[in-house]
Amino acid sequence: MIKRNFGIRKSDIINRRMFIIGAAKIVIFGGLVARLFSLQINDNKKYLTLSDKNRIREWKLPPTRGNITDYFGNIIAGNLKVYQLHIIPEQVENFNYLLSRLKVILNMNVKQIEKIKIKRKQLKPWESLIVSENLSWDEFLKINNYLYELVGVKPVMTISRDYPFSDIYTHVLGYVSQPNEEDILQNEVIQEKFVPGIKIGKLGLEKTLENDLIGVNDIQRYEVNAYGKRINQLEYQKGKQGSKIRITLDTEVQKLSAELLEGKAGSISVMDIYTGEMIAMYSSPSYNPNSFLFGISQDEWQLIRNNPLKPLINKTLSGLYSPGSTIKPIVALSALENGVIDTKFKVQCKGKMELYGQTFHCWKEQGHGFVSLKDAMKQSCDTYFYEVARKLGVDRLKITAEKFGLGNKVLGEYFENEKAGQFPDTKWKINELGKGWVLGETLITGIGQGYTQTTPIQLCLMTAQIANGGYKITPKILTDDNQLTSEQIKKAMQDSKLNTSYDPLYGDQRNIKIIQEVMFSSTNELRGTSYKSRIEDPKYQFAGKTGTAQVKRISKRERELDLKTSQIPYEERDHALYVAFGPYRNPRYAVSIIVEHGGSGSSAAAPMATKLFKLIVDRHQYRKQLPDFKEFNI
Repeated sequence: MIKRNFGIRKSDIINRRMFIIGAAKIVIFGGLVARLFSLQINDNKKYLTLSDKNRIREWKLPPTRGNITDYFGNIIAGNLKVYQLHIIPEQVENFNYLLSRLKVILNMNVKQIEKIKIKRKQLKPWESLIVSENLSWDEFLKINNYLYELVGVKPVMTISRDYPFSDIYTHVLGYVSQPNEEDILQNEVIQEKFVPGIKIGKLGLEKTLENDLIGVNDIQRYEVNAYGKRINQLEYQKGKQGSKIRITLDTEVQKLSAELLEGKAGSISVMDIYTGEMIAMYSSPSYNPNSFLFGISQDEWQLIRNNPLKPLINKTLSGLYSPGSTIKPIVALSALENGVIDTKFKVQCKGKMELYGQTFHCWKEQGHGFVSLKDAMKQSCDTYFYEVARKLGVDRLKITAEKFGLGNKVLGEYFENEKAGQFPDTKWKINELGKGWVLGETLITGIGQGYTQTTPIQLCLMTAQIANGGYKITPKILTDDNQLTSEQIKKAMQDSKLNTSYDPLYGDQRNIKIIQEVMFSSTNELRGTSYKSRIEDPKYQFAGKTGTAQVKRISKRERELDLKTSQIPYEERDHALYVAFGPYRNPRYAVSIIVEHGGSGSSAAAPMATKLFKLIVDRHQYRKQLPDFKEFNI
């Protein structure tokens, strides 16, 4: 009985075990089927994508930068076809042999060969090694002729930045070069579009407008093996060239400015007195930005860096100068506006002025005698303006000066290195120097000396706002298609109902007219300091004010010697300045000229205005016609 029951239970146990095992198999098999179904059906896209990512790689190519043109559509920063030499290391059987052949074919030196070896160590085996970014056409032909024996060598035809006008626009445009780590980290757009060989803006508008100019990368998609080696190209996605930028400058006026300042250090600025458009912005000396495209040589860099005339400084925006007598129109205007003087106010000039034991000299040792505002401006009498400044006070003078653009950046939005300069007052000296203001400092401020520092573009803006009748304008370097014409702006300024967009800078506009008239006499009447530079033809006739800024205090001995400019060491010579507007009967343009260590403004700076106004006025008709049609070259 016991044996029979035991047998039954044993059989049942075996059957149960078989059932459980079978069920487990079914569950496991079902799970596997379900998982496979999930992988093949539900997660198909996910794993297909992952597979493609391992199989397909993207290579970005350097984007094509947008062109920059002058006002008339002439390309001043464009792109040029260049020839390059690449090596694909994974295809090279004997790298040293290849280098030895390239050394002979391209006449390379040992230093160049070593540089290539260093570059190779920094790359992955399948990445291209750029041996030369700028082969000549002859070198490119040689490489192609010997290509059958140069396994792994790839001649490449691509594009590079080009500045067709060489050094004419350097300080405006800047230049492009390879980015450093800081450049990449500071700009997310550059981070996104960075590839080896990309060039970015380093200075000027090239840098400021980088995000607009940089463009969109071309993209190549390749199938790769397990080691990342390219097998074949699957797709090529065309990028997009960067935006086209049109600036307000006129190449012909820019060229003339360069010619006038050749061999000199200085600046020429030209501005539309209604629109604020810059017509010229030239800083001298300049340098060739094309030298930086493929890496400037050490010798060339040292030549630029060590030039005593300082070509690396944009003197138009960053050069700080005492304005000298070019400040006198503002001093006179401020005095008229504050009721300190009128046109009949006279001062006796004896060649010097004594005040509290100090002697303040006029440039004319014999003196000018009794002079009114007109005579004082015409002959640039220092004694007259000493007295006017004394009566006015430096604090009231500063208010007027700042209204007209002195002591503030003008185009800082586009040029990070622009200087604000300074126009002092009593509070400034206490805050900056911890000392109280003295009356003698007011006197020398009245003739543009002392603590006052201005930039050439500030003086140009000051003159433009005097010329347009005393209205505030905003200087521009980029064109604006929606901008009103000069005629429309002029009408808005003159119509009291419409001038809400153009703030008047005067209390009584008659005072502005007086300043315009005395500046005219300074240029066009006998004994005027710039009389020799006048143009009698009303079409070109202009009004202006000379300035001579001391860079060194003149000793009593030097004053007695009365040395000529040529007899004074270069670095001790006065700066020559001139500001002007014209044509006088219908003003349209303002000019500022500075010649560093040029001597007097009447002899070194004013004569340049004669040639400038002839060209500017002649070019005006073309500028006026431009809105009626699209781009053209003249």
